[in-house]
Amino acid sequence: MFDPAQLRTFLAVAQTLSFTQAAHRLGLRQSTVSQHVRKLEDAAGRRLFARDTHAVELTEDGEAMLGFARTILEANERAAGFFAGTRLRGRLRFGASEDFVLTRMPEVLEEFRREHPEVDLELTVELSGTLHELLAAGRLDLVLAKRRPDEARGRLVWRDRLVWVGAQRLRLDPRRPVPLVVYPPPALTRARALETLERAGREWRITCTSGSLNGLIAATRAGLGVMAHTRGMIPPGLVRISSRAGLPELGGVEFVLLHGRAERAARGPAEALADAILAGGDRLQIP
Repeated sequence: MFDPAQLRTFLAVAQTLSFTQAAHRLGLRQSTVSQHVRKLEDAAGRRLFARDTHAVELTEDGEAMLGFARTILEANERAAGFFAGTRLRGRLRFGASEDFVLTRMPEVLEEFRREHPEVDLELTVELSGTLHELLAAGRLDLVLAKRRPDEARGRLVWRDRLVWVGAQRLRLDPRRPVPLVVYPPPALTRARALETLERAGREWRITCTSGSLNGLIAATRAGLGVMAHTRGMIPPGLVRISSRAGLPELGGVEFVLLHGRAERAARGPAEALADAILAGGDRLQIP
């Protein structure tokens, strides 16, 4: 009933919230992306996206289709791999931003290891800036990390916005400097928070610095301050700070896959893991 090519296109649009970005990711024309989505909506008999000239959003039926699409495509890939009779081998050094610790990324990696048991997967969890440095130094083969919306490097996996988060009971005094809980440099969220506050003319003070996401969460839950965080990945126990607090908008953020100068033995595994992450990109949010 559902064409795998149309399902892949649907997932790409759902993850990037852009027909243009989905076309770029898939190497298709934008008209082809629109055609795939239209045919899938016809097959389902439901509207999957609410879209206008400014924005693309999933409908309720579109949200339901996410799980079905991923399941169908995973079964299709397993069948294709089985009958192709090829087994990937080699060492794959994969780096991921710590943002994904609380998401379903472990499920994606577990499924990859089950499908490719002869791949020696080495995982590095670090700040996005550090991962970029390790990739450039040839110490990683594949990286999943943040980039600024104005950067072009990498394959776009997911687009979101940065928001201010804090403890439910936290109250900010507009007459006092904004208390900040931040990663150390070169964290993108730290740089964005400081740049945004300074542009808005808001004074700030750092109340906690930690290279660990758990450390930042603990400090923020304790009411030490606010932190900049991805909207779709807000940790349990924290809430988005209301616009009534008067904090400036932090803007967008994008998560991308970047390939390093991989040895020949790592290229196949890197491509396979990249495909698995792209297919499961909707799982990189906290339910």
